Amino acid sequence: MFVNTFWSLVPAIVAIALALITKEVYSSLFIGILAGGLMYANFSFTGTMEHVFVDGMIGSLTDSWNIGIIIFLVILGAMVMLMNRAGGSAAFGRWAAAHVKTKAGAQCATIALGILIFVDDYFNCLTVGSVMSPLADTHGISRAKLAYLIDATAAPVCVIAPVSSWAAAVVGMVEGANGFTVFIRAIPYNFYAILTLTMMFTLALGRFDFGPMRAAELAEQLERRNTHRASITGAEDLPNPPVRQDGKVAYLVLPVLTLIVCCILGLVYTGGFFDGESFIDAFAGSDASVGLVYGSAAALVLTILFYLCTRALSFSECMNALPEGFKAMVPPIFVLTFAWTLKAMTDSLGSTEYVSGIVDRLSNNAALMSLLPALLFLIACGIAFATGTSWGTFGIMIPIASAAFHADMGSELMIICISACMAGGVFGDHCSPISDSTIMASAGAQCDHIRHVSTQLPYALTAGGTALVCYVLAGFVRSWLVCLPLSVALMIAVLLIIRSIEVKKAA
Repeated sequence: MFVNTFWSLVPAIVAIALALITKEVYSSLFIGILAGGLMYANFSFTGTMEHVFVDGMIGSLTDSWNIGIIIFLVILGAMVMLMNRAGGSAAFGRWAAAHVKTKAGAQCATIALGILIFVDDYFNCLTVGSVMSPLADTHGISRAKLAYLIDATAAPVCVIAPVSSWAAAVVGMVEGANGFTVFIRAIPYNFYAILTLTMMFTLALGRFDFGPMRAAELAEQLERRNTHRASITGAEDLPNPPVRQDGKVAYLVLPVLTLIVCCILGLVYTGGFFDGESFIDAFAGSDASVGLVYGSAAALVLTILFYLCTRALSFSECMNALPEGFKAMVPPIFVLTFAWTLKAMTDSLGSTEYVSGIVDRLSNNAALMSLLPALLFLIACGIAFATGTSWGTFGIMIPIASAAFHADMGSELMIICISACMAGGVFGDHCSPISDSTIMASAGAQCDHIRHVSTQLPYALTAGGTALVCYVLAGFVRSWLVCLPLSVALMIAVLLIIRSIEVKKAA
């Protein structure tokens, strides 16, 4: 009675609602998982235990993709610990304090770095977090705001970057047309991604915030007046880290550059680049999970050799940093494991089939075709919010959107609809506390996860609501030359109105 019905989404809805109400993510996720197991097993005790722990948790942890992501997390945690121990983060903080003079400049620098690291959102979250935390602390940017800047330059950038693991994933999901061509044409219609970037720069340059984020920023300013941080490295939260006080900027910059290069090489290696495939085709056929493991493992070895050769750290200090980096990644790994298990519960209840049926009925209604981009955007948002995965949402929605235009492949409306599916997936992913990229943004910024979700939510809803209006317009106008400039102007206008409201409240 629960399979292939609205009940298939209830476990995720329960988990998300509890997380937002209680501010406690672990128990909320587990209750959602338990609800899914009970419904699947028709409230049988033994059936529920087997489905939750064997099919769900063990099944998720034995999935090769998921294990690859966990290994990648552990290696990145080790690299961040090494950079901290070598004094690279502290040195970068001192350098940034001397060269970036304003809080707005620090935010723009964080956004710019997030845009530059467009290869993969997981890689983006943890790398930008480790590099920019010292700068954020120096200029009084709260960890909640830093987590937002990281999260908002991860998926939104990757989903409009032709050379990224996201582009590779989307290309393979488009049926009946050249996937890469479709992806390129869809970029100017990806309103949520573009408007999120517009929003970040407007907020930074306009020097204002609103909602819970404003409260978090004011609390940070109050704390800076009353107390002084023990260290701009963030190392005070780690167990007894012997941080070098004479570290160099190179101790952070070179490992990060090495990580970027190695991860790109790892991705194209898994796609067959060294076997004769073109660079673009290699990215399209890459295995992001395996490629990131290859790249990060190679970068870790090279980083250790670099520190040993420069005597930044001794061999024993390097080895001692590895398990400490692993420990730092335990909370996000724990949440990811529960999030993957929750997704397994909703999948087993037929959430995919239920949503597919809804979209099929909508696409067969000719009167709704011009509104189809907006409807697909909302449905994709709902799926991503409930399941916590953008890629899973793409896998459901993009083939459905493609099939709706089987007689008119390559039409402008089809491109808009596919872009709406991608934008809605990223929007829902941003709003969801069980999203893996949102979890990693919290980890990268060393911010409490529920605090990150609650402060980011009004920002995501503002950009998402504006994007929805733009998809309604695009469904009728069907020209990005008209819709894109109007969408950016509308986003800026909405933010200026919000700013004027905040100024009146303050007065």
